[in-house]
Amino acid sequence: MDLRDQPEDDAFRQEVRCWLVDHVIGDYAALGGRGGSGDETYGFDVRARWERELAAGGWTCLGWPFQHGGRGASIAQQVIFNEEYVRAGAPGRVSILGEGLLGPTLIQYGTPEQQQRFLPPIVAGEELWCQGYSEPDAGSDLANVSTRALRDGDEWVLFGQKVWTSLAHQSDWCFVVCRTEEGSTRHRGLSYLLVPMDQPGIEVRPITQLTRTAEFNEVFFDGARTGASNVVGDVGGGWQVALATLAFERGVGMLGHLLSFRREFDRLGDLARARGVDADPVLRQRLAQAYIELSVMRCNTLRSLSGFDGPVAPPEASIGKLFWGSWHQRLGELAVDTAGVAATVLEGPDYELSPGQRTFLFSRAETIYGGSNQIQRNIIGERVLGLPPDPKVEASASSSRVKVGQP
Repeated sequence: MDLRDQPEDDAFRQEVRCWLVDHVIGDYAALGGRGGSGDETYGFDVRARWERELAAGGWTCLGWPFQHGGRGASIAQQVIFNEEYVRAGAPGRVSILGEGLLGPTLIQYGTPEQQQRFLPPIVAGEELWCQGYSEPDAGSDLANVSTRALRDGDEWVLFGQKVWTSLAHQSDWCFVVCRTEEGSTRHRGLSYLLVPMDQPGIEVRPITQLTRTAEFNEVFFDGARTGASNVVGDVGGGWQVALATLAFERGVGMLGHLLSFRREFDRLGDLARARGVDADPVLRQRLAQAYIELSVMRCNTLRSLSGFDGPVAPPEASIGKLFWGSWHQRLGELAVDTAGVAATVLEGPDYELSPGQRTFLFSRAETIYGGSNQIQRNIIGERVLGLPPDPKVEASASSSRVKVGQP
């Protein structure tokens, strides 16, 4: 795989760079690129306005097909956009779930009517989405969901609870995996519903984290309603659709993670130079190792995407999740060590944290959410290396298949 720009990519890079220079100004530049993991509530209104600015310039949904409002950009062009986006210090995106997960799922499985209704507002940056997957008793074991939806004439009525729902309090819609067949178990009888968030039957309760931010939420459905036509795929066939969404998260969606990781690393390098500790041989080695591992993640993501065609999540995707979750925790520890004793003191009143402090605290969760490290190791052992499952963790090993496209 040749990672160098091709001649046709040079013009695209220049186009991206020039547009960002002209538009990352004023309030957008003042954000300083903030708005990534653990910082998703920062400057939200400005970042939502930025989303519409991107849309007006034709820079949202780059990889979507032309007929659905995208630019049909190649993987190489999407990588170029992400690289230039970081260099420009552009604001953190707020429409990642709609653009990166729900949109591609609808392109693959949605009806023409669903595509016409829901895709244009995502392209325009006008409607935001959240993901209704995890529950108190169904985290990595997604097939254990108990949220149910009952058919009532031309509508579905929902009852149940979702948890760890990113930006649910800011979202217009939620794609919800729920049980629509009474008495069904595991992956059978699940459906994938599109549910409006602004209605009496939904209560959203923010979850305050170690960072004192609250981008995660509990969502309670108590008679919430959505149209009967808002089922993606077949009724009772939501498992396949849900797995497709997860595949997009493991695929092109990973480019967004790499964007925020690179931004954090660059800030850490600036801090080391500002404190004069970049000459310390041990710290320099740790910084160099972090850079090498970040480069490995980039190359491995590009390698895995080079044959990416549709929503297929190979078991090898678990290697990437296991790697980046642990890597980001190490980066947080390195950030604290680079800051020295200052890392033990708040940046300002109201629990204001430095970027390094945020990374250190928020990354504690990253080896748990999206599939814990233990589950990823089960997947790698069984599905990649062909090892027999451990009888003592048979249930966990079975549930781990949620992330790799097999019931």
